[in-house]
Amino acid sequence: MASAPIDALPATRARGERPLYTTAALAGALVMFAGFAPSYYLKSLVGTPELTTLKHFHGVVMTTWFVLFFVQARLVATGRTATHRQLGLAGIFLAAVVAATGMTLAIASVRTGVSPVPGIPPLVFLVLPVGEVVSFVGLFSAAIALRKRGAWHKRLMLLACLTMLTPAFARFPTDAIGLSGPPVFFALTDLLILSCIAYDTVKNRRVHPAFIGGFVYIVVVQGGRLAISQTAAWTRFAQWLVG
Repeated sequence: MASAPIDALPATRARGERPLYTTAALAGALVMFAGFAPSYYLKSLVGTPELTTLKHFHGVVMTTWFVLFFVQARLVATGRTATHRQLGLAGIFLAAVVAATGMTLAIASVRTGVSPVPGIPPLVFLVLPVGEVVSFVGLFSAAIALRKRGAWHKRLMLLACLTMLTPAFARFPTDAIGLSGPPVFFALTDLLILSCIAYDTVKNRRVHPAFIGGFVYIVVVQGGRLAISQTAAWTRFAQWLVG
């Protein structure tokens, strides 16, 4: 007996998946808020230094992205797919702004000669946000290219959103328990992603290839950053990028 294609899920099973995307959207928003609360969302209460206009703009853009992801998840969950597709056009524009502002802010930060991560030289630090943008753009582009294959589209879009949480995790007080540095920040991001993959796999009784390929891509980009960060080739590229 031929097996059904993995995209052709029964309607009841597809409905069972939907809580994953709403919950993941909320979890991502909470991680973003928790990580950036002292320096952005609650800075007036904490009394942290004033932010530049670029940092404020980036904060607004990233907040809007996670709000949009939640709205898009709810639109699909409530059957309003036509509105979801229409809003998707705005999502493509916003994703481009997310990538552009992320790169611009990273370069601007390095130009000040101060690394946001203590103990990591500015030019070495630059590999982190550059890799973040590469990971996001790759997954988002794949999701858009496969937008007519809903099962692939939604999973790749979920990965694109969650992979952007590493900077937020980097601001968690993990150093208080002796855990800090990029490998830890990546591990926290991966743990959240793997929990989503595990839920989806249990629901569907098989792991979707979009999650397999997407997660491998994320891990390769993470490992690649660590591998090249100390090389002379990266230093030359970073110097060229910073100008």
